[in-house]
Amino acid sequence: MKTKMSMNKKVPSIVLAAAVTAGLVAGCSGGQSEPAADAPPAASQTGKTTVQFWHSLGGKNGDYLNEMIKRFNDSQDKVEVVGTFQGSYDETVTKLQQAIAAKTGPDISMLERAYVQMFADSDVLEDMTPYMKKSNLSADDFPQGLMGHSVFDKKLVSLPFNRSTPILHINKTMLDEKGLAVPKTWEELKQVANALVIKENGEYTRYGFSMPYDTWYPIAMIYQAKGKFFNDNGTSVGFSNEGVKAFQFLKDLQSTGALYYPPAQDSGNIVNQMFTSGKIGMMYQSTGVIGSLKDNAKFEYVTAYLPMDQVYATPTGGANISMLSDSKNKEAAWQFINWAMTDPKGGLQFILDSGYLPFTKKMAESQPMKDLWAKEPNRKVAYDQLQYAMDSNKHVAWTQVNQEFLKAIQAIMYDNKDVAGTLDTFKKETERIMKQ
Repeated sequence: MKTKMSMNKKVPSIVLAAAVTAGLVAGCSGGQSEPAADAPPAASQTGKTTVQFWHSLGGKNGDYLNEMIKRFNDSQDKVEVVGTFQGSYDETVTKLQQAIAAKTGPDISMLERAYVQMFADSDVLEDMTPYMKKSNLSADDFPQGLMGHSVFDKKLVSLPFNRSTPILHINKTMLDEKGLAVPKTWEELKQVANALVIKENGEYTRYGFSMPYDTWYPIAMIYQAKGKFFNDNGTSVGFSNEGVKAFQFLKDLQSTGALYYPPAQDSGNIVNQMFTSGKIGMMYQSTGVIGSLKDNAKFEYVTAYLPMDQVYATPTGGANISMLSDSKNKEAAWQFINWAMTDPKGGLQFILDSGYLPFTKKMAESQPMKDLWAKEPNRKVAYDQLQYAMDSNKHVAWTQVNQEFLKAIQAIMYDNKDVAGTLDTFKKETERIMKQ
C-alpha cells in the first residue's frame, strides 16, 4: 500500500536525478529556465482564502501567467491566488519534494508532465475527479493527446496546462526554389534534405535539416518506426530494430551534410539561428519557438507534421497543474483551476497570449482560437498533430533512463560509435535502472 511517507524514501535519488537533468527535460518541452517575471503581490488581509500556486514560467510567459492570475483575483472576492516562480521544471520538482517532506508545500503546482507519475506514485497529489464532477467537467473535455500523464491508479491527479509538441519547421522559400514539396515521410525528408545541401571548397555552407540535441526527437522517430520507448511491462525498452533504424537514418543524413547535428550546449538557440539565417532548410523543434521564428524569418515559413516512417507519431511536452493532497484550501484551489479551464479570461487568454497548445476542446473550438489559427495557420498544425500523440516516458525511472539515453545519443551522433552496440548497452542499463 502506498503512503505519503513513500515520498520521503524516494526524495534522495529523485532529487539527485532532478539535479543532474536540470534543464534537459525543460529543454525538450519548451520549459527552459527563464528570468523571473514580476510576481503578483501577496494576498492582502481582506479575508480572502489565499491559494499558493508554484510554477515554472519566467520571462514573457511568466508575465502572461501572472496576468491570468490577476484576472482571476479581480473576478471575485473569495479567493486570492499567489503565483510564485520556482525556476525551471526540474528546480520546481526539487523544491516541491523538499516542501512536501517539510509539510510546507503549495496548494497547486505546475509539474512537467513526465514527473507527474513520480508524485502520483507517492500519493501526494489530490484526485480531482470529485471536483470535476461537481463542476460538470470530465476527461472527455480535454484533447486525448494531452491526457496521458493525468490518470494514475484510476485517480485524475493532473490536468494539462502549458503544453507543447515537436513539429517540422520549414523554409518554404528554400524548398520552392528547388521545386521541392514539404516532406511527409522519412524517405521524402531524406531526398529533400539532401537536395538542399550546399558544399563549397570542401565545407558545408548550407545543410538540409537539423534538430536540437535532445531525447525528444529520436524518441518520436522510434515511435514512427512502430517501436515504443518503454515496453508495456515497464521492465525494459520497447524497441530494438526501430531504434537502430532511426539512428542509422540520422547518421546517413549526417554523413552527406543533409543533417546538421548541433553541439549539446545551447543547441536549441543554435538551430533556431541557423534556420532563420537560411543555413538549414528544415528542423524538428518545439511549437514553442513558432512566434520567435515568425518574427525573425525573412522567408516564407511554414510548419508540418513530423514525417512518418511506418506511422505518424509525436511525443508531447510541457507541464500540467496538480492540486496537492496536503492542501488546506482545496475548494478554493479548485475554484481557480476550474476557472482556468473554463473561463474565456482564464486559460484561453493565456494560450492566445503565450502560444502554448489549447488544453481543452472548447478552447480549440472557440472563435478567438479559430481567428488566431486563420491568421497564423502554423500554430494549428501542432494541435492537429495531437491525434498522433503518444506517451513516451510513463515510468518513475524516466529521469535516470533519460540521462542514459542522452549518453547513447552523444555516443552515436558525436562520437560515431556503433549504433546497434550503443543501443544494446543502453537497453541493459535501462533494465538495471528499472529493476531498482
